[in-house]
Amino acid sequence: MTERKIGKRVKDTSMRGLPDKQGLDGKFVQLRQLNPQQQAHDLFDASHGSRDKDAIWMYMPLSGPFSNQDQMERWLERCLNHPEFIFYSVYDLVKQRYVGMTSFVSIVPDMQRLEVGFIWYAPDSQRTKVNTESIYLMLCEAFDRLKYRRVEWKCDSLNQPSRNAALRLGFCFEGVFRNHMIVNGHSRDTAWFAMTEADWALVKPNMQKWLYDSTKYFSLREANKSIVE
Repeated sequence: MTERKIGKRVKDTSMRGLPDKQGLDGKFVQLRQLNPQQQAHDLFDASHGSRDKDAIWMYMPLSGPFSNQDQMERWLERCLNHPEFIFYSVYDLVKQRYVGMTSFVSIVPDMQRLEVGFIWYAPDSQRTKVNTESIYLMLCEAFDRLKYRRVEWKCDSLNQPSRNAALRLGFCFEGVFRNHMIVNGHSRDTAWFAMTEADWALVKPNMQKWLYDSTKYFSLREANKSIVE
């Protein structure tokens, strides 16, 4: 008879809590609860008015670009009241304005996993400490405070900037789900990435060094390369 194997026993199988809806504070950014009336002006300006800004919405389902600020404000209201997702606006503490959004989605507390998703930033905030610290704060919330075992990152398989960002931040590529979704009338193959609690123990000090130790050049992508491969 062939020996049957099973995964290692999980010591703590208790239900995990939900991320803090009020927001998370960092050195460069604050992730704040959505306030559509207060934040719509900055968020509309950050994501409309140029080709680069309009491109933000290419891979986003059921969203912009919007015809005007009022239309975006109504969409933000729907995000705020979403029954399953927790959305944040990203406030740049240096520029003192809102420059993007991020969220926790696909939250499964009993399986101790969740996803970071629906992430976008103004073009001049991309590939900066703003977006890196935003994800860092969310990973600290998920792994350190709430003790989740797995954080996922999913994107259109053709969205190369998002795939690059996932690898740079220490998420491991797990494969592609073909014909996974229909987004804005187009077929989407979805690339799956994830980080486990064991990965986080290695990734966290790399992120901290890149964010908060500016004494010399440090490549986060290179530092995390051995983790994601």
